[in-house]
Amino acid sequence: MSADHTAPSEAGALPRHPTVADHIVSRLASWGVYRYFGYPGDGINGMTSALQRTNERAQFIQVRHEETAGFAASAHVKYGGGPLGCALVTSGPGAIHLLNGLYDAKLDHQPVVALVGHTATTAEGGGYYQEVDLLALYKDVAAAFLAQLDHPAQVRHLVDRACRTALARRTVTALILPLDLQDEPAVPDPPHAQGYYRTSNAPSSTPTVPPAADLRRAAEVLRGGQRVAMLVGQGALGARDEVREIADRLGAGVATALLGFTAVDHREPWVTGAIGLLGTRPSWQLMTGCDRLLIVGSNMPYSEFYPPPGQARAVQIDLDGTQLGLRYPTEVNLTGDARPTLRALLNELGPGPGPTAWRAEIADNTSAWRRVQRDLAEQTADPVNPQLLFHTLNERLPDDVMLAIDCGTTTAWYARHIQVRPGMLASLSGTLLSMGGAMPYSLSAKFAHPDRPLVALIGDGAMQMNGVNELITVAKYWRSWADPRFVVLVLNNRDLAFVSWEQRSSEGTPMFPDSQQLPDIAYHQWAEVLGLRGELIDSPEQIPGVWERALSADRPVVINALVDPAELMLPPHFTAEQARKTAAAVLRGDTDWAGIVRRGLPATLASYRPRRRER
Repeated sequence: MSADHTAPSEAGALPRHPTVADHIVSRLASWGVYRYFGYPGDGINGMTSALQRTNERAQFIQVRHEETAGFAASAHVKYGGGPLGCALVTSGPGAIHLLNGLYDAKLDHQPVVALVGHTATTAEGGGYYQEVDLLALYKDVAAAFLAQLDHPAQVRHLVDRACRTALARRTVTALILPLDLQDEPAVPDPPHAQGYYRTSNAPSSTPTVPPAADLRRAAEVLRGGQRVAMLVGQGALGARDEVREIADRLGAGVATALLGFTAVDHREPWVTGAIGLLGTRPSWQLMTGCDRLLIVGSNMPYSEFYPPPGQARAVQIDLDGTQLGLRYPTEVNLTGDARPTLRALLNELGPGPGPTAWRAEIADNTSAWRRVQRDLAEQTADPVNPQLLFHTLNERLPDDVMLAIDCGTTTAWYARHIQVRPGMLASLSGTLLSMGGAMPYSLSAKFAHPDRPLVALIGDGAMQMNGVNELITVAKYWRSWADPRFVVLVLNNRDLAFVSWEQRSSEGTPMFPDSQQLPDIAYHQWAEVLGLRGELIDSPEQIPGVWERALSADRPVVINALVDPAELMLPPHFTAEQARKTAAAVLRGDTDWAGIVRRGLPATLASYRPRRRER
């Protein structure tokens, strides 16, 4: 099934004698829900039977673990698969497994409806098998709306409210569905009587543009700046043209939160790339040098990477007014959708400054950084430099590629080497920062757009966590995709490298093998067992050929890349305290001390050698 959604009139048709489960499926279809990620169990037998009766007008995607269903439902919205993500899981353990993926959706503000099976009402409270207090368990993740179905006449208003709330608040809602009620006769049209509701499934409108007076105040603040910086997040994803126009009008440089990575063309000289611990040095320089800051659709939580308070006057735009002014003392807070708000702000700003020394400085810093990253990628490692894999991939990415990135060192190399272009899609677990998100995201993206190529960037820790199992899901479904290209890069360094580097730089203690060392798994051979293609990289000379074969393959490919665990992941601003603690970890007998010295000194010198004076 492609990204063209099944029409509600078709997917929502009820059978002749509908059950409660049929009614739920029909009502969800009227809200644009046609794809369910989940795993079956007797707690949702009525629901899976109802999906079967739709004759594939609704689609159930069977994953290997309910956590994957939650991640995939979150990613369904991120990759444009539909307005709402939906996960369907059974009672007890299924409901518990789902939670991590739902928290990803909640923290990244993605509208997701969770349908959770439950013990039959006749057995509830009796200590029946798989009986869990789901109302207590889900009261945080689905705090915006959580309800248990108690009567067939509730279906209409509970489904409508769950969907409307998820969309309006961009969050997770949940419905708990007792087993015995799922097969009860439906009540699609409740009586016109006290205690019954006949609710609407018409979508709600939201205010999109702030008042004119607030826009004028924002323009006054921004016009007075000589060195303007912009920080854009996922709220700006639909406003690429407006971001570019306002950046040109203000003579601004633009840094991106990871969730807003595709909001700009990273080939532009004024785009400094990612911000934060895994970000770029030009983004750090942008923030430390600016006198004005415009934040668009971002709530990036690392406050130390914003300008020092008092340095820059700031304006923020966000659709959710509760998110304004949380990270930086902004002067003007604009509640509205990024695209029309930026368009309205452009009308207030007047003509731009033309070429400025500030923009030239941004371009110089960015160009110098990119040269450094190229040099770092080309340095010799043992056996392979992970940065070279990403640098080489960047030159070969298809224009319509979809990228899914896991959390760890893969995130850093992605943020520093991949220059996302218009037409590409990319996402990750941006706020929960959960390992194991990339494979579920990849599956969801591929079901949303089966005619587009996909590349997943995953560390060996995340691959062992759930990736090896979800390759079974890939093997189950890939033949149904119009474009079979589904490439999984596994950085195999036999180490939870991000954790090891955090331990060294923040604690001053050596890598703890019992905690961080990982088994060496032949991921490429596992792919071949499943009928997929496997590639092994154990020398840098192999990298270009492997990427070219993988990106033109007739089936999914898993690349097992043996990379150097000592590759230094330097933050954009490496403090003296971090350097002292890292040195202390080495002196205390780090098992990889030789590699750290071998790789660390050249990387540090290359990254921090004197260049243009920073403000």
